[in-house]
Amino acid sequence: MARGNRDFARMPNDTGRPLPSVPARQQLLKRHNLSLVLRQIAASRRPSRAQLAARTGLTKATVSTLVDALMDAQLVVESDPERGLIGRPGSPLSLNPQGPAGLGVEINVDYVSCCVVDLTGAVRCRRTIVGDNRLLRPEVVLRRAVRAASLIWRQAEVAGLTVVGLGVGVPGLVDFDGVLHRAPNLLEWQGIPLAEVVADMLGRPLQSVYCDNEANLAALGERWFGRRDNLQDFVLVSGEIGVGAGIVIGGELFRGVRGLGGELGHVTVDPMGPACSCGGRGCLERVAGQEALLEAAGLPAEAGTAVGGPVASVAELVRRALTGEPTTLLALEKAGTALGIALSAFLNVLDLPTVVLGGFYAELAPWLIGPVTGELHDRVVNHPWSPIEVIVSSLGAEASVRGAAGITIRRIIDDPAASFPEVLALTRT
Repeated sequence: MARGNRDFARMPNDTGRPLPSVPARQQLLKRHNLSLVLRQIAASRRPSRAQLAARTGLTKATVSTLVDALMDAQLVVESDPERGLIGRPGSPLSLNPQGPAGLGVEINVDYVSCCVVDLTGAVRCRRTIVGDNRLLRPEVVLRRAVRAASLIWRQAEVAGLTVVGLGVGVPGLVDFDGVLHRAPNLLEWQGIPLAEVVADMLGRPLQSVYCDNEANLAALGERWFGRRDNLQDFVLVSGEIGVGAGIVIGGELFRGVRGLGGELGHVTVDPMGPACSCGGRGCLERVAGQEALLEAAGLPAEAGTAVGGPVASVAELVRRALTGEPTTLLALEKAGTALGIALSAFLNVLDLPTVVLGGFYAELAPWLIGPVTGELHDRVVNHPWSPIEVIVSSLGAEASVRGAAGITIRRIIDDPAASFPEVLALTRT
């Protein structure tokens, strides 16, 4: 099997369907208009056909034809007009919550999490299995993930959903082809086309599969499903055992030239600091990562995630901070300062207006935001006239798996004809 983040619907004639019999220009126009209409329905609050025509600039007849095609493809539903409105109100349109769905799988160091989201972005099924994966062979962990994914897939089917795509998140370096090159905290996880392998083990038909770093997917989850609708340009800092960053610019994920960007944890904040597994010294991960922070606070440094653990250590860290324990507060201040230094380097290059604290940094935000903001104020050159906002992730530990599942949904909304080529044949424009 070929490696890569496959999108089967984009592969010409791989499904056995006949090739188009109409001019390519006409097909492209239909495809563009279908996408335009579906994105408007997704972004608006139950618009009518007339409102869609006004917002898109298409004729009412064209909009009506496109909407009918999207309804026939089970992507859109039309409700009865609301009562009590003056005049002749149009029937409101919305995404179909019983249409296609996306499956997300997150494989982390001490848990496996899965969820299914419907076309509206709502989580319909979820399952998390806690267990230390660090010393297990990849095939053992993957079987655990596939069992959980198969279970919620069956639950989704019972709920009337059709899972059409898979997204997989992992704490490691993943290139544009979906190959996991290195996962520092997972043994032997190298050179694996992870989503391809999971799809094969599931043995179910899928239109697309996708794999990415968990911080990138957490940023997308926050962008698509978080409480802030206007979150377009930001960096999400995922603090767990390691420290990663998901960068979103203009609403789109920025991954670098090879897809391997966002390694904030290996930005040097103390050149004379402790040695890091990457070969450097004084990396952010070794100064403000979870293990380093727990050690500085005098707590057991058994590292884990916010989902899998160590619940006792992190909870104790928060408890001590709430009581004002001096050693804990000093450790948190130093961690926040180091995080602010690393982020300043990022933001001086990328010029982003917002920082989102995720992972266990979200739990510690009351004590981190102050020193982080102070360093940004002092070190980011454009801060005096363009201040940077530091906020807390609204999705918390669910951000990554929600983003993984949401990949499928966003692909459908952005280009419905790519995922469902038959929708083109349903239009008569």
